[in-house]
Amino acid sequence: MAGWTAKKFWKDANAIAVEGGFTVQLDGRPVKTPAKAALIVPTMDLAREIAAEWDAQDETVKPITMPFTRSANAAIDKVTIQHEEVADMIADYGDSDLLCYRADSPRELCLRQAEAWDPLLDWADKTFNARLKPRTGVIHAPQDPRAVVNLRRFVHAFDAFELTAIHDLVGMSGSLIIGLAAAKRFESPEALWEKSRVDERWQAEQWGEDDEAMEVEAKKKNEFLHAVKLFGLTK
Repeated sequence: MAGWTAKKFWKDANAIAVEGGFTVQLDGRPVKTPAKAALIVPTMDLAREIAAEWDAQDETVKPITMPFTRSANAAIDKVTIQHEEVADMIADYGDSDLLCYRADSPRELCLRQAEAWDPLLDWADKTFNARLKPRTGVIHAPQDPRAVVNLRRFVHAFDAFELTAIHDLVGMSGSLIIGLAAAKRFESPEALWEKSRVDERWQAEQWGEDDEAMEVEAKKKNEFLHAVKLFGLTK
């Protein structure tokens, strides 16, 4: 999105139905993506969120304040034309999921990881027929190929807008299973975010909080929560 700036030239931003979905018009002119494609989204609710972002702009358009517009642009300009590659990249997390790499000590950390992560692995097994198994240490150990294939098949079934949301859910949490659980509302987004931070919370308790790390985490959490909302608005 670098370099995408413009002066505000419109008075009203409106979400409307069009062939193939819904779009936003600025004083009757349809919004385009940075690649000059028609900005057409799958639901009116998402179009209204985008229209509200355009309405909220002052004299200069500030893309950083327009997360739903940016997500829609990414879905249309990037994910749509690279669907297979993006889906593969996301699905690859299944073979090295955060939830499967456990500490062997101290006992308190081991218990926290098990308490937070075992129910998610059980849920993935029941939901996707994908049993991922924990192991100790950080050295990669392949999962059952059948489980990985089942997860991959499910990820590839997402459309471009869903996949855009899943990309951020997985990237911000570091876990395919947490990302899918957030999309499917297995637990609240805030609870799932905390489960992605078990190791970080432990380290902070032992050594104290790092202001810079907390600032980075806050940004990631905001992006995670945005992606949860985006996924919900695709249907």
